Amino acid sequence: MDEISVYLPGIILAYTTFFVAIVSPGPNILAVLGTSMSLGRKSGIALALGVAAGSFCWALLSVVGLSALLASYASALRVMKIAGGSYLLWLAYKSFRSAASKHDIEARTLAGSTLSPFRYTIRGLTIQMTNPKAALAWIAIMSLGLQEGAPLWVPLSLVVGTSILSVFIHCVYAVAFSTPVMVRLYSKARRWIQGTLGALFAVAGLKLLTSRS
Repeated sequence: MDEISVYLPGIILAYTTFFVAIVSPGPNILAVLGTSMSLGRKSGIALALGVAAGSFCWALLSVVGLSALLASYASALRVMKIAGGSYLLWLAYKSFRSAASKHDIEARTLAGSTLSPFRYTIRGLTIQMTNPKAALAWIAIMSLGLQEGAPLWVPLSLVVGTSILSVFIHCVYAVAFSTPVMVRLYSKARRWIQGTLGALFAVAGLKLLTSRS
């Protein structure tokens, strides 16, 4: 029980940061929204599952890489936390700037004719795995949850937990934004949502930068 209490705050913070990052519309989310709005729920969900599969791959690669690095160089965690914290502050700045902007979100439909659900899943996986910013995002998230000498259940819980969240949230986006009502509601609340996300990114970034463990 004592061991759980040591690592649980970091795991919860990692989950929270991942949740904030994934609900903030980026290129992957905008692709899911655009596909759902223009081609329907089935295609949107297929694309969402592909993006979620990519998230699982990035989570696994990040946690394995960080664990191996920490096993060889204990001081590497501090470097990773500085890099991850700085990136989270950058995301906070982008969220605040988006909240101040008058422009609405611009959902995009993927180029090409209508594809089968399987091909949309592969397309979503490709989009996520070729996103150059994903590595920085995952380093930041995993750095929040990992500590030097953490037992195996800690990285496993980070990978499994974020993967479940990814599937759930991406599919919720795909289902919700296949209806025009949700699109209108999100547009009205967009500034408040982006401002809140910016504040949460800022808190997580500062937490990572000031953490000593």
